[in-house]
Amino acid sequence: MGCFFDCLMCPCVAWAAAFGVGIYFLREYMQGGKFKKYTNETGKVVIVTGSNTGIGKETVLELARRNATIYMACRDKKRAEQAMKEIVQETNNKSIFVRELDLASLDSIRKFVDDFKKEQDKLHILINNAGVMRCPHMLTKNGFEMQLGVNHMGHFLLTNLLLDLLKKTAPSRIVNVSSLAHTRGAINIDDLNSEKSYDEGNAYSQSKLANVLFTRELAKRLEGTGVTVNALHPGVVDTELGRHMKILNNLFGRLVLRTLLWPLMKTPKNGAQTTLYAALDPDLDNVTGMYFSDCALKPVAPAAMDDKTGKFLWEESEKWTHSKY
Repeated sequence: MGCFFDCLMCPCVAWAAAFGVGIYFLREYMQGGKFKKYTNETGKVVIVTGSNTGIGKETVLELARRNATIYMACRDKKRAEQAMKEIVQETNNKSIFVRELDLASLDSIRKFVDDFKKEQDKLHILINNAGVMRCPHMLTKNGFEMQLGVNHMGHFLLTNLLLDLLKKTAPSRIVNVSSLAHTRGAINIDDLNSEKSYDEGNAYSQSKLANVLFTRELAKRLEGTGVTVNALHPGVVDTELGRHMKILNNLFGRLVLRTLLWPLMKTPKNGAQTTLYAALDPDLDNVTGMYFSDCALKPVAPAAMDDKTGKFLWEESEKWTHSKY
């Protein structure tokens, strides 16, 4: 027993214990704000895009616990159906449905909306969660740079096609999952589609800035309708979103960088908290055009306040998606 206590008093053990405790509290701190209010979403119809994994799946899981009727709008139907089964098993909420949606295809978006309207005549919450990040240069089926096409253009069309239901069901909400990366973004007016040059980081930041500009411009256009729209930063979350980042997925990245980053990253469950806050908190009933992080209002970058650029982006989005609202 004496040897045991001598070991505990060893400076090396003490430092290691202190380091471990420090890492624990750092990770707990980095998990951010939590949405703890009770709400009953019985009778509410919700669409969540990109919800077969990560933040989207955790969002659906919590909405299911609150008894909402949820449509999981996903590109990979097989994975979505497996996620749905897991959520139903955990919550016993059988009002969860999987519908195929490829945000890289305008035809797929229109088909999804047409089919949804045949099933439902109301929509209370639309959560635009799906996204891609820092992928190699690729094009959507309609020739859009992939990150801008999926993260912004696809959700722009989806949202506008569903506005009639959202207005009919008001009060209703639209939640756009953006990112702190919007603060590094700029809307490249002369090369919006990255045809002259392409940088994966700049393209991602541009798409996330587009989310915030879209949110603010849409809020103005929806004034007086009872439909609110807000954007958010979920935090740095340990999900599959970084699958295209080679530095995190080579041997060094997996063994070293991910280990070093682990204390700084949120779990998917905690990454979903601000989404749930923006979608459900009763205190936000009349709040629109805002940006949140860690379940609190946050300022946006100066570029996101540029109304002229917001209008330009809206008009270009209408042209690209062959729609006008």
